[in-house]
Amino acid sequence: MSLQLVIGDKRYSSWSLRAALALELTGAPYTEQLILLNRPDTQALILKHSPTAKVPLLKTADGPVWDSLAIAEYLAESYPQAHLWPRERYARARARSACAEMHSAFVALRTHMPMDLQRNEALAEVPEAVRADIQRVCNLWLECRELFGAEGPYLFGSVSLVDAFFAPVACRLRSYKVELPAVAEDYVNTIYQWPAFQKWYQAALEE
Repeated sequence: MSLQLVIGDKRYSSWSLRAALALELTGAPYTEQLILLNRPDTQALILKHSPTAKVPLLKTADGPVWDSLAIAEYLAESYPQAHLWPRERYARARARSACAEMHSAFVALRTHMPMDLQRNEALAEVPEAVRADIQRVCNLWLECRELFGAEGPYLFGSVSLVDAFFAPVACRLRSYKVELPAVAEDYVNTIYQWPAFQKWYQAALEE
């Protein structure tokens, strides 16, 4: 299967990071088409690939797939041997629930702490809505680790799609120097040690 992932800047594009990490989990070869964001021609360039004028978009032998959650599901079905979701039924349902929550919630966190992998500075003032989002993220990570994380350092033990979806949150928490409880801090360290993330992170630092 020939795969090409259309992405935005590795420094800034959190949704692109999710899709790239999902692809890395499959072990399948793929190429990247990087389009710089926030430029006068950005929308026109993305529209050549994506009907939504947004990234990421995955080009497949079947046709294009856009939106990081749809890309993740497509890859999970295309590469079942990679076990992108947890194997046990309830764990899999909880992992999907966590990804769906990440996909649709945490608006304050995403708005006030946009992903910037070259940043290393706290906000001067953290809005209460952002504090609430951070608390929810920490609670969610704690639940996942306590219920499903016995076999490894990732949220569900072994690395999976849910880690791909929460990696950009881990980036934000580190980039904005947020003080975290021990379980959350350990998980952020796990993400930063993940080889697939490390590859993206190093490229982002060089952009």
